[in-house]
Amino acid sequence: QVQLVESGGGLVQAGGSLRLSCAASGSRFSISAMGWYRQTPGKQRELVATITRGGSTNYADSVKGRFTVSRENAKNTVYLQMNSLKPEDTAVYYCNAKSIWDYWGQGTQVTVSS
Repeated sequence: QVQLVESGGGLVQAGGSLRLSCAASGSRFSISAMGWYRQTPGKQRELVATITRGGSTNYADSVKGRFTVSRENAKNTVYLQMNSLKPEDTAVYYCNAKSIWDYWGQGTQVTVSS
């Protein structure tokens, strides 16, 4: 059973920065893509950023230029550096890892005050 443990959420003022981390453990199979999604009440979960094992990245238009996703393959860990945060970035952020199945973290709250 794969477990994803997230950390790094919190409360920050607009314009500030936060760094999220997510470590995957227990996978019998290679993890290909890892990434971050976010969700606000009443809305669907949306993609924030993903990164493949080879380092190819994909970002939502709303975070391009502000967020950076990275990973350490040896540690099965993915990071999300969030800069120039805006109130509209407020959401629960979920880590995702893909192998044979999709795995999700428990979510970490990010709140950006104006």
